Amino acid sequence: MYSSPLIQGLLGHTLFQMTTNSSIASPQAKLDVLTCLAAGSVPYATPDSPNWTALSTPFNLRLQYNPAVITIPETQDQVSISITCAATAGLKVQPKGGGHSYASHSTGGQHGSLVIEMENFSEITVDQTTFIAKIGAGQRLGNVAEALYKQGKRALPHGTCPGVGVAGHALHGGYGYASRKWGLALDHIVALDVVLANGSQVHASNTAFPDVFWAMRGAGESFGVATYLYFQTVLAPDRVVYFVSDLVAHMNMSTSDAVDALARGFEVLQEFSLTSPLLTPNITFGTDIDSNGTFVLRGWCMDCNAAVFASTVLSEMVAGYPGHIDSVTELGWLEALTELADPGPLEQPLGSAYTLHDTFYVRSLVTKDDIPLSAGAMKAYFAEVLANQGKGSFFSIINIYGGPGSAINTISANASAYSDRDSFWVIQNYGRTADGQPPWNANITGIVDALTDEMVLAQPEGEFTAYVNYVDPDLSAQRAAQEYYGAATYNRLLALKRVLDPDFVFWNPQAVGMAVEF
Repeated sequence: MYSSPLIQGLLGHTLFQMTTNSSIASPQAKLDVLTCLAAGSVPYATPDSPNWTALSTPFNLRLQYNPAVITIPETQDQVSISITCAATAGLKVQPKGGGHSYASHSTGGQHGSLVIEMENFSEITVDQTTFIAKIGAGQRLGNVAEALYKQGKRALPHGTCPGVGVAGHALHGGYGYASRKWGLALDHIVALDVVLANGSQVHASNTAFPDVFWAMRGAGESFGVATYLYFQTVLAPDRVVYFVSDLVAHMNMSTSDAVDALARGFEVLQEFSLTSPLLTPNITFGTDIDSNGTFVLRGWCMDCNAAVFASTVLSEMVAGYPGHIDSVTELGWLEALTELADPGPLEQPLGSAYTLHDTFYVRSLVTKDDIPLSAGAMKAYFAEVLANQGKGSFFSIINIYGGPGSAINTISANASAYSDRDSFWVIQNYGRTADGQPPWNANITGIVDALTDEMVLAQPEGEFTAYVNYVDPDLSAQRAAQEYYGAATYNRLLALKRVLDPDFVFWNPQAVGMAVEF
């Protein structure tokens, strides 16, 4: 078990004393915090404010919580005051960057929290000597991609949805199509400006406040509010080969034949991914399948030749799916990112001006690099996909993390609090209402659960974990700690929580400290 000099002697086998504040804040607490914020000249909104609905509405409309107050700081000092005022009044705190938390943790994960809206922290500046980018915690991925490219054709690995906030995304991993070559977004963070639970401001890196730096990269919402993130950027490739292979022909068979054919085809794809020298780190891909009969393989190859890729690589990838229809295109860097972002543009509004919402439920699975998906697991998965066609709106994505030369898995599991470094596939099962609006259809929950659970049941030796950026609010705190972090990493985080946030100011239902030591 890890123990630094800072925290020696503080480890124990029981949860340290803290309150969860799981009920609506009392009127007195609200009055106290508003008085404190006003004294500190911190901009804020309450339910009586005209912008309250825009500020408080979460991305996932299935999980809506009512904060006690939302602060809208313009300076780091105002972030500090927001935190200390909340702590004094007995309110819990959560920052909101992009607000895309699947579990609505960015609106507190409960009623009655103080939410810090980071939309005013919007700077994106690339140092032209070091090519380190300073990025405000209120920015979104699409804006970041455009700004970095305009400042010297620089780039980062990150996700495909342009409206996702850079802070939450990167502080919990940040997988994207460039990650097998460049690693996770988190791996490019070289420093953070952080406001801690006592209101103090630190510039954390591997050499300054290293415990804070380690914990923030993987579990940031439990330890502080990042105001600015500093990323080591890379030079964007001159071209990207974007490819889509339509595999839908295999969906149009009798159910038993289709299950066998789909599983056999994926087995070929998996074997290619594990053993073929043609799979270089330049290549990333995933399969997309949905409730409307769509089934495609989608991916890209950085700095590749389209004709050579189509004839030598793609043909082997989809060799298990006769009848596939391929499309291979060479694009520029921003063109490729825009293609992935479709139908939205890269440029996105910040904060409360962002109006995209959905009503959904998600489960994730992450497999191990040395434990391939079994034939039984593949059949169980495809059987559920086919059995639920037309019964509710869902899609399922299986993306590759590992494989030969993947930069994600070359970094030590101890390098940050994101320790899932032996991953191979990441699977996202996403169910939503037909129009993206409430009310929720509970039948869709059952479909998503079946897609996930049947695969696990069919492969008990699989050692599946989960991806914290696809946070599942239905997991108990203990199970979330195990699946997102594992025992060694979580125990180290718990020890740091006792030191850095002993009063448990930063809270959500799965925050570090909600589970006991393993």
